[in-house]
Amino acid sequence: MKLFEYEAKEILSKYEIPVPCGALANSPAQSREVASQLNPPYVVKAQVLVAGRGKAGGIQFAETEEDLEQAAARILSMELKGFKVSSVWVEEKIQAKKELYFGVTTDRSRRCYVAIGSTSGGVDIEEVASKTPAKIIKVFINPVLGFRGYHARYVARGMGYSGKLMITLAAIFERFYKAAMEHDAELAEMNPILETVHGTFVAADARFIVDDNALYRHRKFRDRLLSEDKTELTHEEVEARKAGLAYLKLDGNIGIMGNGAGLVMATLDAVQLYGGKPANFLDVGGGASEEQILAALNILLADKQASALFINILGGITRCDNVARGILKARKNVAFTKPMVIRLVGTKQEEGRRILTEAGIHVLDSMEEAAKKAVEMSNR
Repeated sequence: MKLFEYEAKEILSKYEIPVPCGALANSPAQSREVASQLNPPYVVKAQVLVAGRGKAGGIQFAETEEDLEQAAARILSMELKGFKVSSVWVEEKIQAKKELYFGVTTDRSRRCYVAIGSTSGGVDIEEVASKTPAKIIKVFINPVLGFRGYHARYVARGMGYSGKLMITLAAIFERFYKAAMEHDAELAEMNPILETVHGTFVAADARFIVDDNALYRHRKFRDRLLSEDKTELTHEEVEARKAGLAYLKLDGNIGIMGNGAGLVMATLDAVQLYGGKPANFLDVGGGASEEQILAALNILLADKQASALFINILGGITRCDNVARGILKARKNVAFTKPMVIRLVGTKQEEGRRILTEAGIHVLDSMEEAAKKAVEMSNR
């Protein structure tokens, strides 16, 4: 789950990491009210869950309150990468001597976290790593020992600092790592972190991506994720999460539903093997209830891009008769305008097949045969 910049900065403030003075505004007039409490010049930043806001015009500078109000009005009328801007963060502009980068993320190949520092802040760190790898300082973090003071000092020295400035910067890195770990971040970064003309350091921008599997520990963010005007998720993804389903939109035309991530992945592969293109990934999980099956079908049927549906159930904990009843409920409550292929095998399969057969719905045994059939139907 991506956090807004203002949410990330609230976290940093709690860990005593310096950030520019600022506040959130939802209208041009409110932005001017915020500015009246700050020292000019100002920065106005679109609060959207995408990167590259500056290049798209989502970050603007202003010298006066009047200029700031006009900048806020421009940004609030924007749509950045498909996301409507509904709020802006207004803060004091910091006089910078140097822009730095510091981040913590996962290195899956090494199965650990890695801290990354660079003297090239304010730009994409991937670009820096590819063009000037010598400017990147990495520390691979032992999950038992964690990120210690000597690690932080190593990164700060690698950025060219010594003495008091090195100690101050290293202390910020340590606190930042603690903030990232205590918020279950898959990625956390300060980009840029500024060395000011006054010899201090300020995190001018911050980004956090929280592990979805840990959201039960962060109810504030979990609740916000299901608010459609404050999330990067689509309407279908929000509805799926509310129903306890795993859903991801793809660009094909065959709606896919299965029980278990492995089975759904195999279903996607089978469809593509026979020349089809999946419209989504939808996993109802083990032990899905009739209500969850109904919710899953409602999502698939609402997808205008999907011309056919492929339901692939390998019943273990999930009972095939519950799946069958959920399908019939969906057919009763929603107009079925799309052809559907069903493969139903496993626990209570005889009962499930009987329920569907008596309702005039044919059920297949073979996943390969069902995949072929789904591709044929999608091409009609």
